[in-house]
Amino acid sequence: MSLARRVRLKTYVMIVLMVLFGPSGDVLLGKGMKETGGVALTSVSSIFDGLKLGFHNDLVWMGMLSLIIFFICYLLVLSWADYSFVSPASASSYAVVTFLGWVVLGEPVPSVRWLGVVVICLGVFLVGRTPTRTTPETQ
Repeated sequence: MSLARRVRLKTYVMIVLMVLFGPSGDVLLGKGMKETGGVALTSVSSIFDGLKLGFHNDLVWMGMLSLIIFFICYLLVLSWADYSFVSPASASSYAVVTFLGWVVLGEPVPSVRWLGVVVICLGVFLVGRTPTRTTPETQ
């Protein structure tokens, strides 16, 4: 397998991991904080009390871990591919977060929103057919 092909493969693998871990982290944080209750912004002490409750929720910690994994994948893929490729290619996370919001959080998703997700996915497909790196590598 050529070097260019290996770089392209690992880039796609990292983007898939980003697309899975980013929305999962967001949904876990959202679910955890909804379980915790609203954070009152009435005083500094009430903000800290709300955050303290959030940090005692396992879903919040799982969400933060998922987002840390997302961020590590994001850093790695940005070192291999152009940002103008990575950002649009990772936009399929909108489909994942819409699906998770519908399934995990029980949010109703209107058909117009699903249509928008399909349009985004078509754009991701088009971007995925372009080279991952068009700029010369710097040493």
